[in-house]
Amino acid sequence: MDCEQCGKCANLAEKNLSLCERLYTLLVYSENTPGLLSQITAIFTRRQVNIETLNVCASSTPGVHKYTITCVCTEDMVKMLTAQMEKRIDVLQANYYTDDDLFMLESALMKISTPVMLSNPKVSHVVRMHGGRIFEVNPTYATLEKTGATATVMSLYNQLNELGAVLQFVRSGRICITRSTEERLDNYLAKREQEREEIKG
Repeated sequence: MDCEQCGKCANLAEKNLSLCERLYTLLVYSENTPGLLSQITAIFTRRQVNIETLNVCASSTPGVHKYTITCVCTEDMVKMLTAQMEKRIDVLQANYYTDDDLFMLESALMKISTPVMLSNPKVSHVVRMHGGRIFEVNPTYATLEKTGATATVMSLYNQLNELGAVLQFVRSGRICITRSTEERLDNYLAKREQEREEIKG
């Protein structure tokens, strides 16, 4: 959402993006340390910022885990959250991004009613139109998978739900990579290793 659409600062003489709430994605890299997740979530809780999605997995760097967190807040707040996370001794690096900075996907699984699907041709049409993949069908339900941008995943769910076809629905947290040609974590680790070698020398 850009500042013109937000409306929260319409009474200001000049629009100020730092005062507008928008969706941010935070990429946090850390050592694989027990209890770190609770420390990270506590940072959001203390500032009353709700985590929209959270995905934690091993990164491509051995021994390093990647946290992908989305939240809706102001730019000033996301800067504060990022700074607080980087103060944790086990956190190697934390950065925040807008959607324009990232390539991102989400995955969803849906269980849809087979009787509804057979009786209403619109259900199959919606599935095909959104590129959904049905990989199991029995007389009671069909299992459907959809991977894509959040908006397309939710569009498929909303349309099927309006048709009364959805029995169960779950979606993953966001996974993403940056559009930048610079790999911040790799640069940071290389610099840290160089500093260690200089100390030894």
